[in-house]
Amino acid sequence: QVQLIESGGGLVEPGGSLSLSCAASGRIIIVYTMGWFRQAPGKQRELVATITRDGRANYADSVKGRFTISRDNAKNTVSLQMNSLKPEDTAVYYCNADSVRTYVDVAPQGYWGQGTQVTVSS
Repeated sequence: QVQLIESGGGLVEPGGSLSLSCAASGRIIIVYTMGWFRQAPGKQRELVATITRDGRANYADSVKGRFTISRDNAKNTVSLQMNSLKPEDTAVYYCNADSVRTYVDVAPQGYWGQGTQVTVSS
């Protein structure tokens, strides 16, 4: 079993910054693409940013130029630096590993973190 443990988040004023981190743990052989998604109240979960093992990043248009995703393959971690935060960034942010190969499972599986709240408000 693989767990994605998130940290960071909280309350910040508009224009402020926050950093989220996520660590994958378990009997992991390799983690492929990792990313962050978010879900605001009454809305569907949406992609924020993803990053491949070789560092290719993809961002939602709404966060381009403000958010930066990074990862450490050796530690199986992914981070999201969020700058110039806006009230519309308020949501629960979820870490995702879309394909994880382990010593236990026959085929790679995807995993989600438990979510961390980000609130942008004055």
